[in-house]
Amino acid sequence: MSRVSTKGVPMELGTEKISRLLMQYAIPAIIAQTAASLYHMIDSIFIGQGVGPLAISGLATTFPFMNLSAAFGAMIGVGGATQLSVKLGQRDYDAACVILGNLVTLNVIMGSLFGGISLIFLDEILYFFGASEATLPYARDFMEVVLYGNIITHLYLGINAALRASGHPKESMYATIITVVCNLILAPLFIYVFDWGIRGAALATMLSQAVTLSWQIKLLSNPNELLHLHKGIYALKARFVKGILSIGLSPFLINAAACVVVIIINKGLRQYGDNGDMAIASYGIANRVIFVFIMVILGVTQGMQPIVGYNFGARNHDRVKETLKQTLAWALVVTFTGFALCEGIPELISRAFTTDATLVENAAKGMRISSIFIMLAGVQMVATNFFQSINMVNKAIFLSLTRQVLFLIPLLLILPHFMGEDGVWYSIPIADLISGILAIVLLRGQFKTR
Repeated sequence: MSRVSTKGVPMELGTEKISRLLMQYAIPAIIAQTAASLYHMIDSIFIGQGVGPLAISGLATTFPFMNLSAAFGAMIGVGGATQLSVKLGQRDYDAACVILGNLVTLNVIMGSLFGGISLIFLDEILYFFGASEATLPYARDFMEVVLYGNIITHLYLGINAALRASGHPKESMYATIITVVCNLILAPLFIYVFDWGIRGAALATMLSQAVTLSWQIKLLSNPNELLHLHKGIYALKARFVKGILSIGLSPFLINAAACVVVIIINKGLRQYGDNGDMAIASYGIANRVIFVFIMVILGVTQGMQPIVGYNFGARNHDRVKETLKQTLAWALVVTFTGFALCEGIPELISRAFTTDATLVENAAKGMRISSIFIMLAGVQMVATNFFQSINMVNKAIFLSLTRQVLFLIPLLLILPHFMGEDGVWYSIPIADLISGILAIVLLRGQFKTR
C-alpha cells in the first residue's frame, strides 16, 4: 500500500495494520529523537572533555533555559501537528494548509520574543537558574549564541512536527539525522581546532539546525503536495491559533514545569552538596543520560500521535485503543533498557563525559537513583500524549502537571531538609512512582467508559 494518497494525504492511517503503522511512524521518530538526544549528549561530552568539569556545570545551568524555550516551541509545534492530524482525518485539507502556515508564523513570533527578552536579562536569569561566579562565563557564552539563533530552533522543531503529522515520518527523521551529523563534524572542529570552547559548541548547534531548516523548507515548498507552504496561509486565524495553543498547552506546561524543576534541583544541589558546582555537574551528566531514554519515549509517542489523531477524527475508536496498547508495550521495552544500563554500568557511562574521578562517582550515583522507576515515567508520558492526541486537553494538562508540579516540586522542597543532597536525588523516582500509578488509573477509566 502506498504511504499517501494521490492528494498527499496519509490515508493508510485509517486502514493499515496498527503494528505496521507504528513501525512506519514510530521508528523514524525514535531514530530522530535518539539522534536529537545524542546530539545534546555529544555537546556535553565534547564540552566536558575539551573544556572541563566547570563547563559541564555551566552547561547544566542552561538546562532550564533550554526547557523553557522548548516549552514555547512545543506549544506551537505539538499543537499545530495535532490539529493537522485531526483535520487530515476529517478530510478538511484547506484548514490543514492554513494551520501549517499559522504554525510557521507563530514560531517566528515566539522565537523572536523569547530570544530577545532573554538576551536582555541573560546574566540575571542564569544566576537565578543556579550559575555561580565560576560557571557563569561558560553558561553565558553558550546561551548567547543559542538565543541569537532562537528563531531557527523554533522553526526547525515546528516544521519537523508538521512533517510527521502530514505523512512524512522518514523526512522528519532525516532532518534530525542531518542536524546530528553536521554537529558531529562542526562541534569538534570549533572546540578543538579553532579553540572556541563552549561558544564553539553552541555555534555548531545553531549552524547544524540552520542547514536542516533550509532542507525542511524546501521539502514543504513542493507544490505537488497538497499540504505545502504557499502564499495566503501565513496570516493568523483566531480559531486555528486558539486550537494550536490550547492543544499545545499540555506540552508547554510539561516543559515549563521541567524548567522550574531543574532550577530547584540546581539550587538544592548547590545548597546541600559538598561541592555545589560539582553536584550540579553530576546532575548534568545523569540528566543527559536519562534524557536519551526519555527522548526515545517521546519518539514513540510522536509515532503514535498521527495514528491516534487521524483515527480519533475518523471515529475509529478500536484502532485508537489498539494503538495505545502497542505504544505502551514499546515504551516499557525502552524504559527497561534504560533502567538496566543506568543501574548496571553508570560509572562506565559517566567516564565518557569526564575523567574527574569524583564527578564520575557522583554522576553514577545520581544515575542509579534517578532511574529506579523510569518505566512508570514512560507510562505517564504515553498517557499524557495519548490524551493530547484525542483532544482531551484537560486530562493531558492534568497529567502533565502531576509528576513535576504536584509531586516532584514539593518533594524537592521537603526531602532535602531531612536527607540532604540525597533528598534531591530521591525526589525524582518517588515522583515517577506516584504519577505513573495515576496515569494508569486515568487510562483504565478512559476505556471503561467506552
